[in-house]
This record gives sequence, structure tokens and C-alpha cells, in this order.
Amino acid sequence: MIYIIDYGAGNLRSILNGLRKVGAEAKIADEPRMLKEADAIILPGVGAFGDAMQKLSGYKTAIVDAVESGKPFLGLCLGEQVIFDSSEESPSVAGLGLFEGECKRFRGRLKVPHMGWNTLEITKDTPLLSGIKDGEFYYFVHSYYVVPKDKSVIAAKTEYGIRFPSVVSRGNIHATQFHPEKSGERGLAILKNFVGMSKK
Repeated sequence: MIYIIDYGAGNLRSILNGLRKVGAEAKIADEPRMLKEADAIILPGVGAFGDAMQKLSGYKTAIVDAVESGKPFLGLCLGEQVIFDSSEESPSVAGLGLFEGECKRFRGRLKVPHMGWNTLEITKDTPLLSGIKDGEFYYFVHSYYVVPKDKSVIAAKTEYGIRFPSVVSRGNIHATQFHPEKSGERGLAILKNFVGMSKK
């Protein structure tokens, strides 16, 4: 059973529908204690880093405990950013700290937010990207991007003025800056890969 965390900052219904399309059993977790029942966890997110962390305050211990126990974890969009230590968007707010690093805002003459379809350049093997090829398109909506301290966690990059990390992965922790649930068949392929991890 995959649990999607409901903390008031995610596109839950689309993710739930996407998981069911690929044959997964999925539920929405609206209380931290429910994560103990999960075989795997998805943390979605839209909006601001600080607001999200405030709403996640009751879940932080449960998320860290679940990850440390080895349960597969997938962060989506803002759910990728909050697994890092901090963000320029909310400088005084601590993230979940599952990966060391920070989130920075796109600068220069780029249109912000980065919105629409863009491609992946895969930089390392990870089960989350099994069967995914360079150049396939995914749907993005974000103004900030992650900067991991440990570059080895970067599994794919995307070009938008700079080459920013669009997939991070280490052990049982995975995250994407794009929205797989809004990315058609290739997005469903990524969700299916995550479902496969939850069954092992």
C-alpha cells in the first residue's frame, strides 16, 4: 500500500489516479500515524517552501522514521525541494534534511516560473528511471531548483538557462522536480517504477 501525504499542499487526486492506473493500491494519509502502515510514501507539493514546512511540522518525525526504516519515498515538485536543508524562498525555515543542500531561485532573463514541458538528461542509473531515455518530456512548474551538496544523488538534469537537477535518488529516497502525474505515459512509467520498489 502506497500512502500519499495530505498536508494541504499537493495535487492528491491526480497522483492517486495515476497510481491506480499502473495497478497500485494507494491511499491518502491525513494523519502522521498512518505512515506506519505504508509500504511506500509519496510527498507531493505545490506552493511555497515555508508554508509547506509549516504544514508538514506534524509529519516530520513520521517521515524521517519511515525513511530510516527503509520504506521507499518519492517527493514530487515542492516535495523534492523540502527534502533538502533549506531554500532561498524561506531562508529561516528548515527543510526535512533527508539530503544535504539548498534550493535556489532561477535568475537572469529566464521567465519564472519554469513552466511547461522539458526534457531529462539522465546522469546515473536509478530504479526510478528504469526504461526512461534521455530526451523524454516531463511537465514542470517551479521557480526554485535543488542544489545538492552531494552531487552523486543527482540522477537526471534539465536545461533551463542552467542545467539543474530534475531527479535525485539515493537508496530508498527519490524525488522529481517535475510532475509525473501530469506527464502522460512517461510520467506513469516513473510511477510504475516506484510502485515496483514498494513491492520488494
